[in-house]
Amino acid sequence: MNDIQIFTTPILDGIKIKEYKGIVITRNVRAINIVRDFLTSFRDIFGGRSASYQDVMKSMQDEVIAEAKEEARRLGANAIVGFSLDYDNVGSKNKSLLMASAKGTAVVIE
Repeated sequence: MNDIQIFTTPILDGIKIKEYKGIVITRNVRAINIVRDFLTSFRDIFGGRSASYQDVMKSMQDEVIAEAKEEARRLGANAIVGFSLDYDNVGSKNKSLLMASAKGTAVVIE
């Protein structure tokens, strides 16, 4: 089976969905490093991008997408439609966690 294709739209123009296999949901939660938080607080004051947070978010994105593809493969699908990826802060102010969650519908396409 080829790699699982991912589509953000629920309807595929020109591609027939032959079978719906089920919902795919993946999550990844990471503790935020106190040093990273400290350095990011300066960015909040002076502005600019936080490369360290972007690196963490990219890593989380790659992991949840890989996990979603593996779950779709396990269900016998070759694609995921209606895919979405969200980030959120979880936890108290002193113990902040960053969560990435993804969901979509595993399908078999032609």
